[in-house]
Amino acid sequence: MKKAAAKKAATKAAKTAVKKSSVKKAAVKKAVVAPKKATAAVKGAPAAKTVAPPKGESHTALVRRARRINRELAEVYPYAHPELDFENPFQLIVATVLSAQTTDLRVNQTTPALFAKYPTPEDLAAANPEEVEEILRPTGFFRAKTKSVIGLSKGIVEQFGGEVPGRLEDLVKLPGVGRKTAFVVLGNAFGRPGITVDTHFQRLVRRWQWTAETDPDKIEAAVGALFPKSDWTDLSHHVIWHGRRICHARKPACGACPIAPLCPAYGEGETDPEKAKKLLKYEKGGFPGQRLNPPQSYLDAGGRPAPPLGAG
Repeated sequence: MKKAAAKKAATKAAKTAVKKSSVKKAAVKKAVVAPKKATAAVKGAPAAKTVAPPKGESHTALVRRARRINRELAEVYPYAHPELDFENPFQLIVATVLSAQTTDLRVNQTTPALFAKYPTPEDLAAANPEEVEEILRPTGFFRAKTKSVIGLSKGIVEQFGGEVPGRLEDLVKLPGVGRKTAFVVLGNAFGRPGITVDTHFQRLVRRWQWTAETDPDKIEAAVGALFPKSDWTDLSHHVIWHGRRICHARKPACGACPIAPLCPAYGEGETDPEKAKKLLKYEKGGFPGQRLNPPQSYLDAGGRPAPPLGAG
């Protein structure tokens, strides 16, 4: 009996040891180490750091991590700005509506002709749809977009006397204007804080585990709670710029990412620094930006204007 009990105990101990060893190996395999080049871009970051999902992260720790990411991105993109060319609120709201299902570059290449012919809401409201369609053809879905911007212009004229309103509750009453478009206009034409939840913003805040929400309005509320209201507009620019240049949807350039040590999703993309560098876009990759008339700060940082329509 004693020998049988001892043998049973030894077998159980051996199984436990094997199980612990397997768990330890699995944990080691799961850990991802951020490369030196990625961490070197972050001031004060260690040369290499094990990055793991923030399991059990407290709300306070999440706030600190989110705000640090925003501070780091502010250093990477000190010249971040809306990537639509505009001179007034009317031009910005029309350009934002036109940017659906196309790039800001294509909108910027198209709107000069549109605003040259229809400079005011009154002009566009009274426009011949077929003529507007011809101008907007390069943006795609040009018939639907023509209907949208003419309807939008009529709304501005009829409801607000030809002036784009500067309040959220008024903007969303206009045809084709939702919260995302409204916050773009409020933050960049009126200087009133707002979070722009576009596809890049949605993708990145979920990768960073700031929120698990998928509904844009709920994402806006969840992320807004992590930051002072005064940070919202610049935060939107920083996140969107990072999504367009480095943290791409299909092939994020993890090996060239300056916030790799803070990212729970590090390793989802290319981690080799040299290969990752080839994935960078716009000024980070040495290419022209999206605006034909970018701010001077962007040019001073080495950014290049986009070519006009038909020039490349």
